[in-house]
Amino acid sequence: MRMSFLAAFTLMPILLWSQSKTLYRYSADAAAAEIEIESQFDTQLKASNLDEWMKYLSGRPHHLGSVYGRQSAEYIRDHFKSWGYEAEIETYKVLFPTPKVRILELVAPTKFKAGLTEPALKEDKTSNQTNEQLPTYNAWSADGDVTGDLVFVNYGVPSDYEELERLGIDVKGKIVIAKYGGSWRGIKPKVAQEHGAIGCLIYSDPKEEGYFQGDVYPTGPYRNKYGAQRGSVVDLPVQPGDPSTPGVASLPDSKRVDHKDSENLLKIPVQPISYADAEPLLRALGGPVVPENWRGSLPFTYKVGPGPAKVHLKLTFDWKFVDCHNVIAKMKGSEFPDEWVVRGNHHDAWVNGANDPISGMVALMEEARAMSELVKTGWRPKRTLVYCAWDGEEPGLIGSTEWVEHHAEELQQKVVTYINSDSNGRGFLYAGGSHALEQMMGEVARDITDPQTGIPLLERTRAAQAARAGSTASRKTILDKKTMSLGALGSGSDYSPFFQHLGIPSLNIGFGGEDDGGEYHSIYDSYDLFVRFKDPGFEYGVALAKVAGRATLRLANATTLPFDFIAFHSTVSGYLNEVTSLIDNMRESTDVENRMIKSNYFVYAQDPKVKYVPPVAKSPVPYLDFSPIQNAMQTLKKASSAYSDIVASGSNSSNGPELNRALYQAEQKLMVASGLPRRPWYKHTIYSPGYYTGYGVKTLPGIREAIEQRNWSEAQEQIQIAAKALVGFAAEIEKATRLATTN
Repeated sequence: MRMSFLAAFTLMPILLWSQSKTLYRYSADAAAAEIEIESQFDTQLKASNLDEWMKYLSGRPHHLGSVYGRQSAEYIRDHFKSWGYEAEIETYKVLFPTPKVRILELVAPTKFKAGLTEPALKEDKTSNQTNEQLPTYNAWSADGDVTGDLVFVNYGVPSDYEELERLGIDVKGKIVIAKYGGSWRGIKPKVAQEHGAIGCLIYSDPKEEGYFQGDVYPTGPYRNKYGAQRGSVVDLPVQPGDPSTPGVASLPDSKRVDHKDSENLLKIPVQPISYADAEPLLRALGGPVVPENWRGSLPFTYKVGPGPAKVHLKLTFDWKFVDCHNVIAKMKGSEFPDEWVVRGNHHDAWVNGANDPISGMVALMEEARAMSELVKTGWRPKRTLVYCAWDGEEPGLIGSTEWVEHHAEELQQKVVTYINSDSNGRGFLYAGGSHALEQMMGEVARDITDPQTGIPLLERTRAAQAARAGSTASRKTILDKKTMSLGALGSGSDYSPFFQHLGIPSLNIGFGGEDDGGEYHSIYDSYDLFVRFKDPGFEYGVALAKVAGRATLRLANATTLPFDFIAFHSTVSGYLNEVTSLIDNMRESTDVENRMIKSNYFVYAQDPKVKYVPPVAKSPVPYLDFSPIQNAMQTLKKASSAYSDIVASGSNSSNGPELNRALYQAEQKLMVASGLPRRPWYKHTIYSPGYYTGYGVKTLPGIREAIEQRNWSEAQEQIQIAAKALVGFAAEIEKATRLATTN
């Protein structure tokens, strides 16, 4: 058909632009064709679809094991089938406790019984679905009936207990109350249990996400006084997934472990509460006034305790097995069907979950639908696309972990990259993951316009990163960088089993930063709140579909995969500098602190009313030999530079499949079969969640955490282990270089 003048005039800027843009590992002609396909992809995206699907999927509570959870999985599967995908539901039988009894009461010096409820609001149409809502609770708390003096422990992280020790306060035999924030929630009861506490309460202080930040819901987006944060307290840094089948998939013939014997489950009861329920408990505390940086914004003086507040906490749970429904949809590749680009987002929520996770789930669905529209034009991806909707993410990454453990061997052979998203909102692009993908992601961000400001996402993201930087030098480094900086991945979403257990290159993508609020894991995470405060018009939902879709397309269509190991070497060099500086700083601070102890400085630094507990002098920091890993980094630098030179030369090879396999399986060389100390499920030597940070990442974790725990022999051993992994990684890059230069 003859093209009209207007249509030709409209397309001319796109064609000229596509011819002038370069894409890493694409020839000029291939880049022009790829950008044209991506432009067609963008035109297919419709915000109205995201709106429609969110109304349905967040219309009722849909937690793991619920009736609506199963219906949601079927709804998603049926949409994929209607778009031409081979779609199915893979179901696992997994353990999932729900509460039977929840009692929290102040028994001295006055009486108070906590409501532990969130009231329905007339402004929020789904907040009244009480028969289907999970009550406020922490999954994987132990059953328990305990009574004890109350102690306020700030955020409940290890450093807070060091402060309590200086104050002469011991939590053994007591119940602690901690604020949300400062770390992942599961760390708080973990550390409390390690210090001998018999129970743990976690409350949302209004300073973090309530009226201190802005108007509370329904007037504004922040947490009202009755809102409480549900959530898992499984020891995620030890292992995610079904605790009854550690390390293996939850299949009918799998051997089960009793929950009382699980290594990553707590032995004490834990309950989340609102600040309305927390206020009478905290008011009743005596003892010393808390340090200034511990204070929240409730209208009274915060004190530590213990007592005279005494609390009774009784919790019992139904430890039942439920169905976990993963939706798996595939579009077969035209040239490399056994190379997969996997895209995932979870569909389960603690209650209605409009923001977490449906905002990400509907963006993934629209992305997949737009791909199917491209297929109708005769296009097909070179590699197989696999779209996944995970169940059971909220209780501990259960659906994705069981699927990964079930199909581990096949996934390590076939998956080129796993691309994850979760909740999404208005604001700045965040991307974290394998640093070999940094060049590609920078180009994706360069080529997409921010819907609010009209500037490229790359420029807005770099500006935000520079604004958050801690020094002028770091700001300059960020602004001088021509590409996007990827964050390091810890845990807290479904990339973890792919990345840290199997060594599959992974990305985690989303928008946020201008969508703050306090609805997280409450009954108010609803469609009504989302469309008012999080992403009105779903502009950033469409932006997420564009970013993840273009990343998926570039990985799916590239003749040679766009992995850049120069960026990886540079990033890991930074991590190594941090670790060596950590040793130097510890050596200096230990010396200074021991001199202060010797001079009795701490006696005069204490409140005279507080019993003085003299600190114990620390042992000197010994010499650690970093030469093995420093030498490994030199080997990696040489290998990365050689591969980069081959890329720059434009060399073409007929060894495409072998070359690509070397590129995407290189990450697996960074794994150690025995895993990290005290948590063998995590096998990545460069990235893992921190043992005491949960979601927060620890880079070079085996080395870094051994140093932090002053386990010097383990630190030296982990240096050797990481060095060996990096040498193996470099060898795989050298293999890729040889394959790229031979025909």
